[in-house]
Amino acid sequence: MKPQTESFDSRSFLSQLTTQPGVYRMYGAEGELLYVGKARNLKKRVGSYFLRASGNPRIESMVSQIRRIEVTVTRTEDEALLLENNLIKEQSPRYNISYRDDKSYPYVRFTAHRFPRIAYYRGAKIGQDRYIGPFPSASSVRDTLGTLQKLFRLRPCRDTFYNHRERPCLQHQIKRCSAPCVGLIGEEEYARDVANAQRMLEGRADELAKDLGAEMEQAAEVLDFERAARLRDQISALQRVRESRALTGGAEDLDVIAVAPHASSSCLAVVSVRDGVNLGHSSHFPRHPPQVEPEELLESFLSQHYLEQPAPPEILVSHELEDAELLEAALAQRAGRKVTINRPQRGPKLRLLEMAQSTVQQALTTRLTEMASMDERMLELQRALDLESPPRRLECFDISHTQGERAVASCVVFNDQGPLKSAYRKFNIDGITPGDDYAAIKQAVGRRFARVKSGEVQRPDLLFIDGGKGQLNAALEALDETGIEDLRIVAIAKGPTRRPGLEELILPEREFPLRLPGDSPALHLIQRIRDEAHRFAITGHRGRREKARLGSDLDSIEGLGATRRRALLRSFGGLAQLKRASVDDLARVEGISRTLAERIYAHFH
Repeated sequence: MKPQTESFDSRSFLSQLTTQPGVYRMYGAEGELLYVGKARNLKKRVGSYFLRASGNPRIESMVSQIRRIEVTVTRTEDEALLLENNLIKEQSPRYNISYRDDKSYPYVRFTAHRFPRIAYYRGAKIGQDRYIGPFPSASSVRDTLGTLQKLFRLRPCRDTFYNHRERPCLQHQIKRCSAPCVGLIGEEEYARDVANAQRMLEGRADELAKDLGAEMEQAAEVLDFERAARLRDQISALQRVRESRALTGGAEDLDVIAVAPHASSSCLAVVSVRDGVNLGHSSHFPRHPPQVEPEELLESFLSQHYLEQPAPPEILVSHELEDAELLEAALAQRAGRKVTINRPQRGPKLRLLEMAQSTVQQALTTRLTEMASMDERMLELQRALDLESPPRRLECFDISHTQGERAVASCVVFNDQGPLKSAYRKFNIDGITPGDDYAAIKQAVGRRFARVKSGEVQRPDLLFIDGGKGQLNAALEALDETGIEDLRIVAIAKGPTRRPGLEELILPEREFPLRLPGDSPALHLIQRIRDEAHRFAITGHRGRREKARLGSDLDSIEGLGATRRRALLRSFGGLAQLKRASVDDLARVEGISRTLAERIYAHFH
């Protein structure tokens, strides 16, 4: 029996629906967005939901709730793909799969400088710098950077550090930098090393090895044995990289994507091969409704993942996809070349896929084990604190300052999967007596829970305060003034000897502190959230303190406004280097006249 709804006339709707490509949006009775989908042929795709029973309880449940469908016609499948993903990210429909990735993909960056710096980079591409990538993970970039430094001895330091060196640093001593900062290598030779590093990253290692061999012979002929030995070492290292192709069966540029479905936490692993070299893998854990098929997980991942980066020429997948042709066309249009999606059946590519399948199963097992451990800790916390149910959202506050200076409060959040870093917050504490931790806690808790009261922030099930009875009472006062009732709150005191494992839990209703066994899973969770709050508070305080100190020493100099202060600090890399600068050095900074340079120098001397 085909699924149908009482108030949505699917036959009438389909009779007037276009066959062009586009995006469809399904809405429920309350106007809530149920699902967003893309289609090469809107009439055919939307009609498939109503013309036959899907056999999938999730799909049939969704179709039974439909009260309205809206469509947006696009010129191409590529435009439909882009619009679909924008809507999924912005509105998070209930029945869609969402791959939430808070980070962009990492690149290797060569700065636009006479002696370019090589560095890890994540973010929007800016300026004239050269970016090569993206890479599947941060670790793969850092491994690559280590290899390039050993091979070509390119500088990793920031320009502010580079500009003020008077002698080579440790990187030169361990043979990972050729020390252009002090003139130990010429600009032409350094540029050649940069070009060779880029050729290697671009997949031209065979060509590079041949050219380096010719250079080595030439160096030996003119008796430049030191350079010849260095080129020999580079060729040997390149050979080891090229030999690693055997592990990928000679495959050139492709991604291998395997899926391990699970009712609560499915996993996808992406193994990236570039120029025959396995660059490692990245794991993704999507948010999705139950009873999702692996093919649907794969299709949603492909359409969302490759909007962030260009697709390689070939993508190997663990399951056959119904809309493979549509995805190939859309990804090819975005990449500017042909893209194929295959499920290998034999040979080296099948071995690559099997490796990816083993990887994704291991990643899923690890994830489920971590979740089970967190569930156990939450249950133990429920028993230890006599809660009605296991807590699902925990918050912890801490204060950091230096003798009262520039106090910062931290609020960290944990849920049943661990730290929820997107919900962390810092509070700059002002308007109190310096060093008054009680007032600082009261102010931070009051500000946080004012937003909870207004509905802007989710209410926690359990609130921890790092401190003793005084901090606990201050937090309780803040909650009373804010109008928050029936919230379980616990202060974490370090105990008489301040040793880990001897923490005391101070509860408002108990006369004496509660002490949990040192091997208690609940205590381990409390220690973890307390330590994370402490780390986050210290990080915030240090940043605020340094910012204040940098500004205060320069604020009093006449004629030195905010723009010029930033230019000075950016040029010299910090206040310590600025204080050591000569008048001539200061005057070379853009916007700093000779007169102002003399005034700055006189201020510090």
